[in-house]
Order: sequence, then structure tokens, then C-alpha cells
Amino acid sequence: MNALLIYPEFPDTFWSFKHALRFVGKRAAQPPLGLMTVAALLPRSWKKRLVDTNVERLRDRDLAWADVVMLSGMHIQRESLDAIVERCRARGLRTVVGGPIASSLSAAELKADHVVIGEAEALIAELAQDLEQGKAKAVYQAAERPEMATSPLPDLSLIKMNRYSTMAVQYSRGCPFNCEFCDIIEIYGRRPRTKAVAQVLAELDQLRAAGWREAVFIVDDNFIGNKARAKELCKALAEWRNQYKVSFDFNTEASLNLADDPELMQMMKDAGFVSVFLGIETPDETGLVAANKLQNTRRSLLDSVATIQSYGMQVMGGFILGFDTDKDDIFDRMVEFIQKSGIPIAMVGLLQAMPGTQLFRRLGREGRIVDAGGGDNTCDRLNFLPQMDAAKLVEGYRSVLKRIYSCEAYYERVKLYLSRTQAKGGKLPAGERMSKQQWLTRANARAFVTSIVRQGVFGRQRWSYWKFVLTVATRYRHCAGAAMTLAVMGYHFQVMTRKMSKAMDAAAAAAAMEARLLAKACGE
Repeated sequence: MNALLIYPEFPDTFWSFKHALRFVGKRAAQPPLGLMTVAALLPRSWKKRLVDTNVERLRDRDLAWADVVMLSGMHIQRESLDAIVERCRARGLRTVVGGPIASSLSAAELKADHVVIGEAEALIAELAQDLEQGKAKAVYQAAERPEMATSPLPDLSLIKMNRYSTMAVQYSRGCPFNCEFCDIIEIYGRRPRTKAVAQVLAELDQLRAAGWREAVFIVDDNFIGNKARAKELCKALAEWRNQYKVSFDFNTEASLNLADDPELMQMMKDAGFVSVFLGIETPDETGLVAANKLQNTRRSLLDSVATIQSYGMQVMGGFILGFDTDKDDIFDRMVEFIQKSGIPIAMVGLLQAMPGTQLFRRLGREGRIVDAGGGDNTCDRLNFLPQMDAAKLVEGYRSVLKRIYSCEAYYERVKLYLSRTQAKGGKLPAGERMSKQQWLTRANARAFVTSIVRQGVFGRQRWSYWKFVLTVATRYRHCAGAAMTLAVMGYHFQVMTRKMSKAMDAAAAAAAMEARLLAKACGE
């Protein structure tokens, strides 16, 4: 059979990094690791193609070649996924939809011929056999969560590696915590399941053999869900990097209790981890308690962030507005916290009640759910009725984005981060020397020149930009690469903030016009 695997397009959001990726000539941040893994699980006799619509067009000749189309995606990709399914249906082409979106929407809503719910490792063999025999069922649901030992090496041959800024490796699934708004624990469970060290090193060897020398994202939702296993892997990663003298920098996601374990932080630094995404959510402890984010309570959030930064890891933070406990001062408190934290990349979003979560079920019982939502928490669309006035919440959210992504505020956070995390002079350890050498690449030279032109020559706040560049040149020369990368990332957030603000203004104007017309009609 000819299997066409298609990854739907992400909308242009804060998470897409689209406007920053253009500086280095990349089209997407990461490849579709899930589909690459599914491809490796399909029968060897099948012919396979993969089209990631984030980096290339889906052509009619691709569809004409296929016997079956397999799609995977997240909730935020639904619009693109729906359009692809309709396009396939119009050609009479069978479709199979899986991935996280299949765990949060019904089979009827997805409109595919076949829906796969749950993790694929235990399902693909049966699905493939049924497809070959023409007797595939409408729904396949995993009876249990498989151990990670059953996950194969992803099929790298199907992607165009040079179109991505980062490669992806999955080490674990699941998280031990129980946050009310999180769908990860609903899909992957609360018992962290990990790959053996040998499996992870085999994936890295595959990337190295394919010529990859740039960043690798360990895509776990909580890398330290099992701290003992994480330490075992970090030790092996440090030895692997030293053995092959590769300059891979690792990024990942973790929980804030990382700050409680100095040994683990040092091991992550030695292994080559340069950044970690943390779900901080809110500076208001009552909101953390109400959302059952207890791992973030009974501690100084600012001190925890600073501690992690002191180990050379950039902290990227996730923040949420719209908790039932939020008061009128939450917007000012959020801005103040973000500025004091030295977190340059602060991803602030409005609370989304994702289908399948404890939050969605609670708000449903309270009669507050409006719809299933679109999965994008960085827009002005709410899928539930908040306790705070919705207009006030959206306007407060917009004010937070404008303040934290003004050039002056953003560059101040970058400088604070650099002052905390970078050694000032002296001989760097081997791992840090490799990271430093990695900046001397053609892609980064291109990014630097593009940054000067777009931000320094034609930028709206070019004086702030040049002031920042001068500070980097005089005080942070030892980490100029990291500083300029963050300057480019800031450009993306500034563009997105302006676009979002314009969209919100247009929506408000349209609503006001509709209200006036309605009032006029009623008056007549």
C-alpha cells in the first residue's frame, strides 16, 4: 500500500516562532515526530511519503499516489486538519486520524474514515492489516498505555531536515502531577514512562549520522517526571557529547521542582541542556492551589527561576490569565513578576478549558462551557464563561502582552537573564566551548545580518535595539550568540503582539458596529 502521512499546518501564533525562523531560513521549529514514529511502525512492504504542510504544499499528485492518508495533530491544528480531510473525502481517499486531537474530539467531529485513539505502538499492526484487507474499523482505541521500549527509531528519511530549526527526540511520556487544566495527564497518564538510555542514544546517533549538528528538543512534557531516570540519562548524554565532540544543545520541558535538586541541575548543564520550559502559570498562589498546581506553591517562584538560570539554563515560562481566582490586579502582578524573573520568552495565554480535562468537566457541570475551543490560548477567544468580566480579561491580557513585549521591557529581561546565567570570562568547560562554537555557522551569520537590517535599520524601535546591541558588545561579549538569538526571538513576539492587537481592535469595532445596528433596528 501507498501511505501518505500528512501533518496539518499550525496557525501563526506566539508558539509558531514563524517570524523568527525566517531569520535563519527555516520554515518550522520541529518535524512531526509522531508521524515519523508511526511510519516506522507501518509494514516495511508499504511505500510511505510524509508531507508536513508547515514546510511544503500538499500537492494533488501526492493525493493521487496514495491509497490511504494518515493524519496526526493537536487541537490547535484542527482547521487545517479538517480542510485536508475534506480534500481527501472529495477524492474518495480513505483517511485515518490520530494524535492528541483524536483523544479530545469525537470520531464524528473529526469526519475521518478511521480514528485512532491513544498511543500508536500497540495499534498500528492491527490497523495496517485491516486496511490491507479492506475491513478497517471506524475507531481503534488503545487498551493500555504502552511501555516506551516498544517505540521504534523514527523514520528520518521522510523529512527535509534542513527546513527545521530543531530536531525532536522523545524520552518519556506522562507527568506525576495533577494540574486541573492539563490534558497531558489525561492522554498519557500520571506514571512517567521512559525509554532506556540506549534507545535515546540510538536516536541521537541516527541524527548525528544524518549530519544534524544543531539543537535537539527533548519533547517530554516533564523531563524530570522520574528524576532518577532523568539523572541516568543526563550522565549518558554528557559522556556521549564528550565522546563524539558534537555541539548538540538540548532543550526540554520540566516542572518547577527542578530548582529543588542541585545535582540534577548540574547534570543537565553537563549534559548540554541550555533551556527549559516551565509551567509557572501565575504569581498568585491562590490560583495555583485552585488549579491543583501544588508543585509551584510553598516556594518563592522568583528564587526558583533564578536558581535554574544560575546553572546556565534559559528558563522559558508558561503563564495563564483567566483563573477563577484572578483579581483586577493580576495583570500588573503578572507583568511585574515576568520582568523580575528575567524570563525573556514568557508565553502568556488565556486559560483554555481543553476537552477531556478535569477543568472542562468541572466547568461543564457548572454550565460555563461555550464550546470545545480551538486550542490556541494566545488569542482573544474564550471557550468558557470566566468569573472576571470577559471584556476586562481580554483587555487586561492584551495590556500584559504589550507591556512585556515592548522592546525596552523585553531587552531588560534578556540582560537580566544574561547576567544570571553566563560565566564572565575565563576558560569555559568543554560542553560550553562546543555551544559557543556552534554560533559560528552560516545560518547564524545570516540571522545576525537579517537582524541588523530588520530590527536595526527598519525596525520600529531601532534605538532600543542598538542600545541593546551596544550593551551586549560591552558587557556580554562572551554570550553574544545567545543574546542575538533572543533579540531575533523578540522580533517574533513583537510582530505577533501587534497582529493580535490589531485583530482584537477589529473584532471590538465589528462588535460595536453590530450593537449600533441592532440598537438602530430596535429603535425603528
